Amino acid sequence: MVARRLNGLPVGMLAACRTGEPGFFDVGALTAVYVDPLTEDAAAQLLTSRYPVMTPRVRRRLLAAARGNPLALLELPVSLADLGDPVTGTLPAPVPLTHRLHDAFASRVRALPPPVVELLLLAALDGTGDLGLAQAIDADRGGGSLHAAEQSGLVRAEESAERLTFRHPLIASAVVDLSTSEQRRRAHAELAARLAGRPERHAWHLAEAAEGPDEKVAALLKEVSLAALRRGDSVGAVAHLLRAARLSPPGRGRSGRLAEAAYLGSIVTGDLRDTPRLLEQARTADPGPDDVLPVAGARAFHLLHGDGDVDTAHRLLVTAIGDQPLDAGDIVVIEVLYTLLMVCFFGGRAELWPPLHDAVDQLTPHPPELLVVLSHTFGDPARLTPQMLARADAAVARLEAEGSSARIVRTGIAVAYLDRLAQCREALLRVIRHGREGGAVSSAIEALFLLGQDAFHTGRWDEAQHLVDEGLQLCQAHGYDLLAWPGRLTDALLAAARGDAGKAIGTAHAMEAWAAPRRAGIISTYAAHIRAMTALADGDFETAFHRAAAISAPGTLAPYTPHALWVFHDLIEAAMHTGRTAQAADHLAAAHACELDRLSPRLRLVMLAAAAVTDAGADTSELDQAIREPGNDRWPFDLARVQLSLGAHLRRAKRTTQAREHLSRASRTFHGLGAVPWARRADQELRATGISHAVPGTGLSSLTPQQRQIAQLAAAGFTNKAIAAQLFLSPRTVSTHLYQVFPKLGITSRAALRDALAELTDPE
Repeated sequence: MVARRLNGLPVGMLAACRTGEPGFFDVGALTAVYVDPLTEDAAAQLLTSRYPVMTPRVRRRLLAAARGNPLALLELPVSLADLGDPVTGTLPAPVPLTHRLHDAFASRVRALPPPVVELLLLAALDGTGDLGLAQAIDADRGGGSLHAAEQSGLVRAEESAERLTFRHPLIASAVVDLSTSEQRRRAHAELAARLAGRPERHAWHLAEAAEGPDEKVAALLKEVSLAALRRGDSVGAVAHLLRAARLSPPGRGRSGRLAEAAYLGSIVTGDLRDTPRLLEQARTADPGPDDVLPVAGARAFHLLHGDGDVDTAHRLLVTAIGDQPLDAGDIVVIEVLYTLLMVCFFGGRAELWPPLHDAVDQLTPHPPELLVVLSHTFGDPARLTPQMLARADAAVARLEAEGSSARIVRTGIAVAYLDRLAQCREALLRVIRHGREGGAVSSAIEALFLLGQDAFHTGRWDEAQHLVDEGLQLCQAHGYDLLAWPGRLTDALLAAARGDAGKAIGTAHAMEAWAAPRRAGIISTYAAHIRAMTALADGDFETAFHRAAAISAPGTLAPYTPHALWVFHDLIEAAMHTGRTAQAADHLAAAHACELDRLSPRLRLVMLAAAAVTDAGADTSELDQAIREPGNDRWPFDLARVQLSLGAHLRRAKRTTQAREHLSRASRTFHGLGAVPWARRADQELRATGISHAVPGTGLSSLTPQQRQIAQLAAAGFTNKAIAAQLFLSPRTVSTHLYQVFPKLGITSRAALRDALAELTDPE
């Protein structure tokens, strides 16, 4: 009445009503403005501003439940303060409501007839949107309820997609909120009976219908958890396993299930903080003989990644494995052996490995292929047989169809020292995306570091920095101190190569201080590698020799020291510059004895370079050919170092023209990478040949690998933003690279890129 009488008066009236619900202003010619939900970015910003301390998985779930409703975004976290799963970070489905949300969403539910509310409760608790299930329930109850629910506007049946969806997710929450615990148990029991042919949903509803401990249901959930783990659903596996532990009667596997949930939960969420509580519950839950291995595996994992206590973790696992039969079909056994493998690696001592190999050999009927490959390629790659190398390549070939984040990462780890990470790139990117979307956090961290490592070796240094930074942020957020060191290694090697010696040495010092009391040998090896690289960059060859020799002594490739493959070139170069020609030759002979050149083209290249510089009269034609072989520019930093060593060698042999060619190429590559101290060394050698400075090249050969990649994507029509997302760069960095590319290719616009790339030939 008032609104209609305000015409012509300097008075306005503003009223609000909920979309889709009847109100006082449905009639009359009144202006209505529909307020849309918040955008995804705005909703995330609002939620983060009010509740900054929240796991990514919970944040994503709340954003999905709120669907842009500001009131829901502000209120839902209040109701979840004491709810949710502390291990997986999952939330109840549907999420509970505060009083304000209850009032906002429950009013229309109360007005419905009881049969319709019962159907909506079954649909809400099912949570899958299974339209066929809802139709079957409605038909068995005489029909009409589903139609009435649709008519109310609370749900929508999508026949084409066979889905039943609530108009807003919080309507489902309101339906559940209005029910009693007895009504919910009866509904879950009915759903379990109707879903008997679908093991996972059947088991979950049985668990929700249980009134107390139930070993039968707990055992069923355990089986469902293992099935989820086998297909790569680690989040679902942990949720089922934790529910199984809570339903287990004392003394009936509860201890082992709690320990397994703690172990898998640590891997999935990366949150180690709740693990001690679960382990304490496992310890006091009357553990039986079958619980020894899972409890030991969980404790060892936490010791390794939480405290870095390598020796205690190793002793705990070896004792638990003992002399008991080891079933290759038991996932717990296999996961314990994978944990033992990582303990051996981080320990960095040869004496830690034999118990692992013995246990793998004892697995019946036969050990998993990936476990066998990983134990050899990651443990002692220098002594790989041709057959084992072929098995490693076969594992990489299977990645295209692999769905498990853990197996993808383990395959990447298996071939990291064999220079095959580029072939794992797409699969590792899937792991990173899965981790960002709520999957296994620790797997995502390892994938980030593996790709960062590959980007460093292949000359994509900006991308490497971006990947490593993201991984280190995750490590800090989730308390993974040990897991951070491989990322910090790449970060420090980048700093050393670019001339930031202070940062590199600071990281090496921190590694040494952390590793010494824990006897974490591989971390000490990382520190030695960083110090050797920093010294080489500065021309301090005496220090570089001693640091590289500390990893593996000259003349030998120490057993179970995979990092010796990465510092092989460092030791040879430092030895030659300090007059230790005989020791350099001995080290090259050791590499030939192990046939390192068959492991990868990069190792073949550095071995040919070592042969050229250790023998003053050696024929360099084979090395020259290897330098020009297609594909060897995949490792621009290593290639430039080879050319620098060869150029310096040729200069001393008075072969000035050839020396200039190699030194000029090395200088351009170092300048392009931003390897300032190495560029300085190359330029000094060039000046010694009579050239005052390296003449910047033009054409395709003058582009760095990253510039070439950016140019190709830009020529294909990708925007700077799209290129940045694909290469893990900022749009500004992409723009800077293109600004540098245009004059090198002799063009002035983006439109000319495609023709330039197609027509220009390398002037050299």
